[in-house]
Amino acid sequence: MQYSPSRRTALVLCGTGAHGAYHAGVLRALQEAGVKIDVVAGQGVGTAGAVLAAIDGGSRLWDADGVWRSPQTQRFYTWTRHTQILGIALAVLFLVCVAAAVTPPPASTAALIGVALVLVCIVALLLQARSQRVRRATGGAWWNVLGAPFDPDPAIDMFSQAVWQLIRGGAQAERPPREAGRRYAEVLSDNLGQPGFRELMIVATDLDARTDLTAALLREPYRHEFLAPRAGRERRGEALDLAGSGRDHALDLMAAALTPPVICEPRLVPFGADSYWRGESHRACERPGAVARLFEELASAAVSQLIVVTGVATASAPHRLRVPRVDVRSRLGEFISAAEAAALRDGLTHAELRFDSFYVIRPAHNPVGPFDFRGAYDEASDRRHSIAELMERGYEDAYHQFIEPVVGASGEMIAHGSRHADRPRGIPEAH
Repeated sequence: MQYSPSRRTALVLCGTGAHGAYHAGVLRALQEAGVKIDVVAGQGVGTAGAVLAAIDGGSRLWDADGVWRSPQTQRFYTWTRHTQILGIALAVLFLVCVAAAVTPPPASTAALIGVALVLVCIVALLLQARSQRVRRATGGAWWNVLGAPFDPDPAIDMFSQAVWQLIRGGAQAERPPREAGRRYAEVLSDNLGQPGFRELMIVATDLDARTDLTAALLREPYRHEFLAPRAGRERRGEALDLAGSGRDHALDLMAAALTPPVICEPRLVPFGADSYWRGESHRACERPGAVARLFEELASAAVSQLIVVTGVATASAPHRLRVPRVDVRSRLGEFISAAEAAALRDGLTHAELRFDSFYVIRPAHNPVGPFDFRGAYDEASDRRHSIAELMERGYEDAYHQFIEPVVGASGEMIAHGSRHADRPRGIPEAH
């Protein structure tokens, strides 16, 4: 079936890390063209874009002072402070050992003992600091001291701050308080149906319950269908109603979805005493294949059209192999991109049976990996590609792959969107 603005439409943002800049470009183009979207859904970094877009805050992603134009994005997913401190301590110990090898005792022995004591104190302090932030665990002495090597907090803090600036109203607090999630749900619920406000669905993975947690704020009767019991499924443990008992968890799940698995410490989601989990705190993180779960839940919410956005490029042609990059973040980024592409391909195969139509917006070529926040060198063009250029690519792809051929062909092209043809190349300045 052809695209129709009269049918219930969902925009699905999926991806990890730096690919959120591609989402920002697409969101700007869709907003500029006046494309009707009923539900915004997100997985991974797409949850942050969905949370902002649901409350008419997508411009916080692409504005001149927005998230993806800020130099602070270069601090996203860097080494944790624990890892940095211990790395420095070990480097000092190594240098002292080298110096001691050429220094006669007893001076060399005293220096080694002194440095060893300092190192023991540093490890003890790191262990104490970690014990205050994470749940008690057993085994793995070094893991208990250091934890996962990369820090998701700068990304989580920046997106949370962008949300808080939109919803805080008359509150004086500059940083989001603990109840910011509830405030977000109230703002969205009170304004649902107003211009710029949309229904929301986001997903993260609960490591303790071994299932995906899907949080949604939907209009009736779609809310009832989302929460309805299903055979062989405990919906109370996997579906969070942001307009009801799960109203505190919108930002908790956003933080969890911004936490890649293994390389980052899982986020703790504290459930209320009146919830199904009776006050437990569960570890949650991102899962690259969770986009298929979003498709399933959106189908149950009577969505008939999908617009899927991913920063992972289409399959490469033969004889276009890239030189592998050997740093840890690049290797993990390659795996996450491959896993996401495979999950999206499988999900879209099943989407043919669930939806009247679906459309995918994705780059034909993207050298910027999920953790390339400083940009990446592209062998094909022999130059570096930046995050800003990735955002521009999303903006142009939205027009060339969806707005002009699909929306325009349906006869529903919005007048101010058609001016794109006369605009110089590149994303225009924010209004």
